[in-house]
Amino acid sequence: MSPLPPWRLLLVLLTLRAAPALAHAGLPETSNASVRRGSENDFILGASFGAVISRDHGQTWRWLCPEGMGIGAWRPERYFWLTGGEILAATGSTLIRSKDGACTWTSHPFFKDTWVTNLAVHPTDERIMYATTGKPSAGNGIFRSEDGGETWTALTPLTPDIRYSAIRIAASDPRIIYVSAQDTQTAMFLLRSEDGGQTWTRLPQPLSQFERPYDLILLLVSDASPDVLWARVSAQGLSYLLKSTDRGATLTAAMDTADVIIGAEASADGRTVWVSTPVHMYRGKDDEAFTELTLPNGNACALRVGNTLYGCGSSWVHDWAFASSQDEGTTWEPVFGLTGIQGSHVCAAETPVAQFCPSRWPQLAAILGAPTYTDGGVEPPPPQDAGTGPEPEQPQKDGCSTTSGLVPAALLLITLTLGLRSRRAPHQRDGSS
Repeated sequence: MSPLPPWRLLLVLLTLRAAPALAHAGLPETSNASVRRGSENDFILGASFGAVISRDHGQTWRWLCPEGMGIGAWRPERYFWLTGGEILAATGSTLIRSKDGACTWTSHPFFKDTWVTNLAVHPTDERIMYATTGKPSAGNGIFRSEDGGETWTALTPLTPDIRYSAIRIAASDPRIIYVSAQDTQTAMFLLRSEDGGQTWTRLPQPLSQFERPYDLILLLVSDASPDVLWARVSAQGLSYLLKSTDRGATLTAAMDTADVIIGAEASADGRTVWVSTPVHMYRGKDDEAFTELTLPNGNACALRVGNTLYGCGSSWVHDWAFASSQDEGTTWEPVFGLTGIQGSHVCAAETPVAQFCPSRWPQLAAILGAPTYTDGGVEPPPPQDAGTGPEPEQPQKDGCSTTSGLVPAALLLITLTLGLRSRRAPHQRDGSS
């Protein structure tokens, strides 16, 4: 593990001092990974500073600034990059979409009065989508689209008494859909539909075995069985991974950790599960206890594509922000680090990304230690610039506190780095699987 070079540390501190707006969001980090359906050439990674995109299987990466995407401080949990090229995401506030390769982003007007907390897309028919909303004191519900997200219909009565947090579709039987939710009486529960969302069964989750539980978030449904799903619950001092093998009727704690569980991924057969936190990634197999993986050490996320596991990591602790593994996370092959971002995404001059992002790139590049040329977001950088090249052609459609001074910035970086290096082992729950 390579330490942060002194020159880069000094550059980070000085830039944070001069750029409190960026410092307010914390150090730049990736947060989630998505791949375009039907094409492993196209990746989009959510980040604390917007998103980064690659159109050539991770060889080159470009920046999408939050202003160009219209997302402000809201950060999508994940992006859905559809076969035909459209990209959608629920930000926790709006539902955003791009139809031109991530250059122009719009918010769907249907959800302007509420918060879109989650999005799910049918595994084989991309015209069918589901969304949940969860704005306090607003009419929340579960919604379905049958035309690729153009129009939406409520599947449940709209009510301010329930906040829906997440929705997942069972890949092996898409008629089966799960939703996590909480009502105004703080009761947490799951909902299950076995007819594509036409009718719903409420599955109460008393969670009495936990000390003051305060959220229940659905994470994942097994690709191998619609009966198996995973969720997380946050309680006093700990975050718990829960597993159900009876279609959500009961949830059993599989592991707990002092880190905050933010995501989970599973192997195709459902026997191996990876759990992500802002600090570590954990792996559990069959009835074995979950163990902390050596890497990533900081800022973990997991995405499985076939037999390949992809993971986010912290470039401030090791040398990559995104890597791949062929042995279930035991070893990792770096895909890219934040220093490898080659400027803002190349877009037509009239698009929001081209209008907003290029002028902001030098400031971010100084923090990342990336090339500081400004390409305008329209023309690729000249060939003589080391490590750059023209944007590849698109494939055929087949398919935190503000830091305003040097000392606070130093404390922020040192505290974060020490925190990322600390080890906190997960606790296996008795009788879990």
